[in-house]
Amino acid sequence: MTQWQKVCSVDDLQPNSGICVLIADQQVAIFYMPKEGAIYAINNYDPFGKANVLSRGLCGDINGQPVVASPLYKQHFNLQSGVCLEDETVSVRVYPIRIDNGSVQVSLVELVS
Repeated sequence: MTQWQKVCSVDDLQPNSGICVLIADQQVAIFYMPKEGAIYAINNYDPFGKANVLSRGLCGDINGQPVVASPLYKQHFNLQSGVCLEDETVSVRVYPIRIDNGSVQVSLVELVS
């Protein structure tokens, strides 16, 4: 059974942008795309820049894939799978996320593709 942790309210989210939350000593980047009705959670650590910065990246889509571009070296990470578009051998963790009664909830159980 998935254990959900409340991290913030929907009102704390920035549309078409990211925020960072700390859950059990892990930084999680949350991206909210209200036009698409989508919310995503990935690890905030950029494996190329070796810094916790992905929540500050630009989000959008490339060929219909929701992505975030790292603010450091501009690699794009798929927000659904965590895979880097420029180097598919590199990926970041993706976490289950949901909105329940106005609160954003994340589970640190890693999604399995």
